[in-house]
Amino acid sequence: MQLNTIDKGLNYKEYFDKAISYAEYQDNFQAEIAMGDKSKFAKYLPQNWSRQSRMDRKLTLRDDLVAAIKEIKEPFNWLVITEHWCGDASQINPIIQKVAAESVGKINLRFIYRDENEALINAHLTDGRSKSIPILLHMDSSFNVLSTYGPRPAVAQKIVMDILAAGGDYNTDLHTWYARDKQQAIQDDLLNLIQS
Repeated sequence: MQLNTIDKGLNYKEYFDKAISYAEYQDNFQAEIAMGDKSKFAKYLPQNWSRQSRMDRKLTLRDDLVAAIKEIKEPFNWLVITEHWCGDASQINPIIQKVAAESVGKINLRFIYRDENEALINAHLTDGRSKSIPILLHMDSSFNVLSTYGPRPAVAQKIVMDILAAGGDYNTDLHTWYARDKQQAIQDDLLNLIQS
């Protein structure tokens, strides 16, 4: 799901400078898992780590996406608002990381935690009301936000909204959809983002 943005009056360079690499994000993730029940999100972490690790190991980017990455002319910055407990993040962050790695420095990628940066997430609410994540801020080299992506592909967002409207729990249906889609919709969306 791609959202258009306007200047939110935030210092995005400041947020980017305090954000962390994917390797640091992984280290923090493992440290939170090691806390066990001391983490209030303990029940979500092992499964999310498993999903993310599987994606890190097994995902191969599609040829059309790789070709588009190679065509990037000007470098840009990606800042991902995320949390370890987020199931969507465990499905999407590894793909974002692989795209940035494939760019060989053309995409400068950092991760920042939603719950520690309330003003940032409040400036990028989904449908103007929800603090859903992950949210990818697509910025130029001067840290102007060009567009945003997230919290999930449009098809997945519709699944979630339909189930919530019916008063249900979307977790199983959503992750079943991710498994069947095999990361194709996310790659489509990132391809469109890069080419826009």
